[in-house]
Amino acid sequence: MPIKFGTDGWRDIIAQDFTYANVALVAAAHARYLRSQGGTDVVIGYDTRFQGEGFAGVAAAAMSQAGLNVHLAAAYVPTPALSYAVKVLGAAGGVMITASHNPPPYSGYKLKGPYGGSATPAIVAQVEAQVEAAGQKNEVSSADVVSRPGTITPLAVQADYFRALDGLLDLEALRAYRGRVFHDAMGGAGAGWIEAYLKHAALPAEFVALRGEPTPLFYGVNPEPIPQNLEATMQRLSDETGTTFAVVTDGDADRVGAVTAGGEFFNSHQIFAVLLKHLYDKGLRGRVVKTVSGSGIIDRLCAVLGLDVVETPVGFKYITDAFLEGEENPELAVLMGGEESGGLASRGHIPERDGILNGLLLLEAVASSGQSLPQLFSEIETLTGFRHFYGRNDLQLQLGQSREALKAQIETLTELAGHRVERVVTKDGVKLLLSGDAFAMFRFSGTEPVVRVYVEAQTAEDQQLLLKTATALLHV
Repeated sequence: MPIKFGTDGWRDIIAQDFTYANVALVAAAHARYLRSQGGTDVVIGYDTRFQGEGFAGVAAAAMSQAGLNVHLAAAYVPTPALSYAVKVLGAAGGVMITASHNPPPYSGYKLKGPYGGSATPAIVAQVEAQVEAAGQKNEVSSADVVSRPGTITPLAVQADYFRALDGLLDLEALRAYRGRVFHDAMGGAGAGWIEAYLKHAALPAEFVALRGEPTPLFYGVNPEPIPQNLEATMQRLSDETGTTFAVVTDGDADRVGAVTAGGEFFNSHQIFAVLLKHLYDKGLRGRVVKTVSGSGIIDRLCAVLGLDVVETPVGFKYITDAFLEGEENPELAVLMGGEESGGLASRGHIPERDGILNGLLLLEAVASSGQSLPQLFSEIETLTGFRHFYGRNDLQLQLGQSREALKAQIETLTELAGHRVERVVTKDGVKLLLSGDAFAMFRFSGTEPVVRVYVEAQTAEDQQLLLKTATALLHV
């Protein structure tokens, strides 16, 4: 089966296609690309998935044999810390062995650029071309082995990464916070890192670990911070009150979720809005970048705050592109970028999703305001005059259903669930902008027979009706 790259690299089922041989093949091709760019160093890390250390070792051996000096993580590491290491070490690129939020049978090979973030579409395309050029013969070419191999040295990045966070956080506000700090690591690579940061910064908050032991089985759920995977955490916080909440990080800790007191899920759009307003209140400015599936409340909030909004296709690499534009031209600097799945980045840090930093920024927002996350979001709804009710369904396409025919059918709709179609956006799938500050979006997966349906409306009842009606369109 051909090795196929997605939005962030390559993912496959362990032992089926994600094998030592294929990892060596991809690593050698990746090394070839890095060498062609004049690169001499690469950073490699891994999360808590099965054989993560082994796959990372295979990638390190292949890249060292190709002449690169490899900085190899000595233990599991969060993706944002790995990305930070790429930038601070001046490496040509990075590799993270992870399948992020995918089920336990999967692993993956994430590509990182020299700037310390997701590889841009241009980088991904060039690495994939090198893989294809290798002929996918399940063996490393002799051309990928040089007479003088590079070195392999252990990577220790936590202390430097924590010092970088010190410069981004209001430690005075955090040290004044006397509440409890819950962290659900879901068994992933964030395990122990928030607790370690609290100790590093001498923060007095009481720490409570949930699912804090690293495990390749992720406690029986997919390591994605969405409600169906957080029942245990919601139950644990059901008796909590006040401003208490749980930070949740996904399998490689680049995405963030939250569960508030009373056991309520606080979704990624709400987190985006609260953090954006908090950063603005701290005096930071810049463009705001959101993917096309994101909530309209971000657009409304930016309009109130006088911030420019850039909307991209789904995929953090497009947000990374915007951050890099801002680094080249200060007038295009990005204050914050985020996607519907909980990946968020902010100004002053690496152009990368960072579940650890974002969890601490949420704590800072609560500590500095004295208000809970739901209270902070309610203030934003009042400020913008916009109510946020959002839903999503992931559906299997029926046998014989044509994506092209469905897409064409959706594009011709003039009404949906009583809402007039005011505009059709085809940036990524089909998004119907509807009357009454609502939308419905249909996005077809590029690698599997799945269509994702997203809707937003101004009432819970309207949101449920829109989702039901939109879903029904795919089962005719």
